[in-house]
Amino acid sequence: MDNSEFLNKTILITGGSGSIGTYLTESLLKKNCKSIRVFSNSEYELYNLEKRFSDSKKLRIFLGDIRDKDRLKVATDGVDIVFHAAALKHVPICEFNPIDAIQTNVIGTQNIIEACISSNVEKFVFISTDKAANPQSTLGATKLLAERLTISAMAYRKSLTKPIMYCIRFGNVIGTRGSVLELFLDQVKKDEPLTITDKKMTRFTMTKKEAVDLILSTVNVAKGGEVFVLKMKAMNILDLAKSVISLYSKNPEKHEIIETGIREGEKLHENLITKEEVTRFKEFNGMYVLPPPNSKEYENFPMLKSSYSSDQGELMQIDEIKQILNKILSDNDF
Repeated sequence: MDNSEFLNKTILITGGSGSIGTYLTESLLKKNCKSIRVFSNSEYELYNLEKRFSDSKKLRIFLGDIRDKDRLKVATDGVDIVFHAAALKHVPICEFNPIDAIQTNVIGTQNIIEACISSNVEKFVFISTDKAANPQSTLGATKLLAERLTISAMAYRKSLTKPIMYCIRFGNVIGTRGSVLELFLDQVKKDEPLTITDKKMTRFTMTKKEAVDLILSTVNVAKGGEVFVLKMKAMNILDLAKSVISLYSKNPEKHEIIETGIREGEKLHENLITKEEVTRFKEFNGMYVLPPPNSKEYENFPMLKSSYSSDQGELMQIDEIKQILNKILSDNDF
């Protein structure tokens, strides 16, 4: 991967003390950045991050909230690249706290966009989610609005060179804090039944390394106004539960799996690209890209042929899931 884009750059990561932010910080510390600012409203997580990377002289800790415009102006001053990962991310919590989801995911995103424009930041990268495609939950709706804010801000400023703004849609990142894998491992450890919402449920799945590699690989190629999506396989949640039991249960033959029912705002299957978007998405460098309207940057790349739903296409097999789980846990990548 070309590291020239990060040479002597000052980088800001909002939500940088979370699972993805921490991995992204670790990856960027290996490059020739000038400094990396990690912005979070969790003092405890920032403390842990600072302790984890205590040998680094490039790390800067910023305690604050993306709802606070004034704090963001300070955080973005002198910054070259912003990776915006701060968000409320749990479907049920957002469903029952919609105002807070809007305040953080929508208004918070607008705040950081305005701060980036004011500070003349070079690039702004918004980390979105598959739930933004054809949203049926508060979380998905707020993430879709945040995508639109990013694209619209770029479109209104198309005569200017900075900042370049674009979006990246993630699938479910396996092994992050608060993920279903964390729940399954805790239930196995306590010798409790594994609880899944629906045995038919499928999700697009990526590792933290794949997620961060996707983020970094777009920085050199993005022209502004795009939505990037990684090509990834989907996983059946029942297969994940069976794999966890097989690998880590003391009594795998007797370990139960219980259906609890789909929670408020959840989908049985997820879309990364909707049927309406298919006519505009292009295949590009191992990923898919939705160019901005009337863009000619990607016109020579092939069109996507079908919608991108987790119940269609290739599903991970149990052996493949087990390999991923073994690597995550052996690397302490959790």
